[in-house]
Amino acid sequence: MEELVGRLWHQFITRAASVEHEAARVQLTDMRRAIELLFRAAGGSATVRLREATAQQRGGPRSWLQKIAGSATHDTLPALDTDSLSLPTSIAVFTQRELNRDLYLWLATLAACHVDTGRWIDDNQWATQCALQVFPGLKDRYERLLATHLAQRPDGTQLRGPAALAEGAIQTALKAALQTDPQVPVVPLAWPGQPLRPADVAPVWLWLSPTGQSSAPGSRTTPSAPAEPDHRQGQTQQDKKRRRAHHTEDASDRSGMMMFFRAESIMSWSEYVKVNRQTDDDDDGNAIKAADDMNSLAITPDGQTSAARVKFDLDLPAAAQDDQPLGPGVRLPEWHWKSQTLVPNHCAAQLMEARQPEPYQPPEHLKLTARRIRRKLEVLRALPRHLHAQNQGEELDLDAWVQWRTDALACPQHEGDARVYSRRQAIERSLACLVLADLSLSTDAWANNEQRVVDVIRESLYVFGEALTALGDPFAMLGFSSVRRQNVRMHLLKRFNEPWNAMVQARVGAIRPGYYTRMGAAIRYAIKGLEDRPERQRLLLLLTDGKPNDLDVYEGRHGLEDTRQAVLEAKAAGLHPYCVTIDHEAHDYLPSLFGHQGFAVVHNPTDLVSKLSTVYARLATPKG
Repeated sequence: MEELVGRLWHQFITRAASVEHEAARVQLTDMRRAIELLFRAAGGSATVRLREATAQQRGGPRSWLQKIAGSATHDTLPALDTDSLSLPTSIAVFTQRELNRDLYLWLATLAACHVDTGRWIDDNQWATQCALQVFPGLKDRYERLLATHLAQRPDGTQLRGPAALAEGAIQTALKAALQTDPQVPVVPLAWPGQPLRPADVAPVWLWLSPTGQSSAPGSRTTPSAPAEPDHRQGQTQQDKKRRRAHHTEDASDRSGMMMFFRAESIMSWSEYVKVNRQTDDDDDGNAIKAADDMNSLAITPDGQTSAARVKFDLDLPAAAQDDQPLGPGVRLPEWHWKSQTLVPNHCAAQLMEARQPEPYQPPEHLKLTARRIRRKLEVLRALPRHLHAQNQGEELDLDAWVQWRTDALACPQHEGDARVYSRRQAIERSLACLVLADLSLSTDAWANNEQRVVDVIRESLYVFGEALTALGDPFAMLGFSSVRRQNVRMHLLKRFNEPWNAMVQARVGAIRPGYYTRMGAAIRYAIKGLEDRPERQRLLLLLTDGKPNDLDVYEGRHGLEDTRQAVLEAKAAGLHPYCVTIDHEAHDYLPSLFGHQGFAVVHNPTDLVSKLSTVYARLATPKG
């Protein structure tokens, strides 16, 4: 009964102390598409993803009801970092729903113009001025948002000391952004102490908060290396919420020569025996809740060197056991997203071939699948297509007729021939395809109880080769993996001028998991193999299971930006890049790389065998 009364009291006092307007609440899920579209149109980076913001400590005065309820200590404030734009899951700041919706759109525009220099007020003020100068049509909306927000902010006359000065500085900067050119920054009120932070004042909903992801000067950062597999993964809680963190030092061994202990804490012989006993560090199932209660998570390097063992395992094999290099190799550029430049000769790609691969014997069920898909694709060989705006044909082309009549009414003296028919005609196919298969270490994972991911890729390549042989289209196959930029390994599986014979099938059967995924370099290498083909349509089909990554900073946004630039280079060369992936999180990053219509996600890895040929059939079908 006491728990029930306490819960009811908490709900009542929390609602009474809340200053949000539930009737005007706007959800992020309803605004996501509009926010992403406006952010991209305003010049925001295509690799910055929209995410839900996490709670941050807030400042400003609190009412007596909020103090009783213990609320208004944290808020989900909007923030921007190099990888993501974090916005609240819902906004109910203003009394009108239209204003809450406009706030989402304003934050998207502000984020596209925002440049982080570490000065919170100056950065937001400059971004506001730029956004209003580039998009003057937003000025009326921003003025309404600003007037409403200033009316809600604390009254400076009711504050004292540093709080009054801080609030005055914020309000001055908010108002001055409407009156000043971005090239002439406005200096707010003089502040005697450290630069203001969001936690020093009441939430500024029209600004973006710093993320706090950069390390403090002089602090040690955790080395970036492959993480050691956690064998308790099935027992841990899955949590994708993003949280604030700061780096700190491990002080557990700072006074190594001094021992503070109680005599009764000395372990006996039986207690010292190494058995699996429960300890205070074991996961008790409340880790996520404890993380939610913390303002920020402290990250401390623990001195473990397990990553060094992983690096040693991924060292290149001896030349006698490695694949055979073919030719001198190729130097390739790489995109540096911070400087927005293409660094020439930054990567070295080496074409390699398996040494004396054993003959590949596909299982019987795979041969049946290959014959079924082969018959399915054979119909594309003589598939006719529609020819529009013809002098004669079997059907009336309505679009061409409307265009002809419009031109005739506008200019009767140039009426001309009535090319208003359409007909179906078989046209000679002119298509070449290069399949680029990701053979990174992650393909060593198990797709099901019987097959690894690399086994599924091997079967998919075999079925795909059988199907394209029947279709008659020229095709080539390459695998790729990498160990830093100087070792991009391109594995030859089939050349364009090679028949689909036992040797090619043996190379496909010999594929094995490699190292890392330098996807941009692999795409640029494939462009060189496709751009000289004489066919009218050239398809670059990428088969992968995850994000681009490598050891030397080719991680996160660096890899995504370079891959996106490589895809743009492929399109500029007249190629049609398309990605087929089995990564369940691909929707978070592939639209910015290949476009919303440039990829397909296979949710069940075993369906990859048929999906690859289905995608090819759709892309190779003549449009008309």
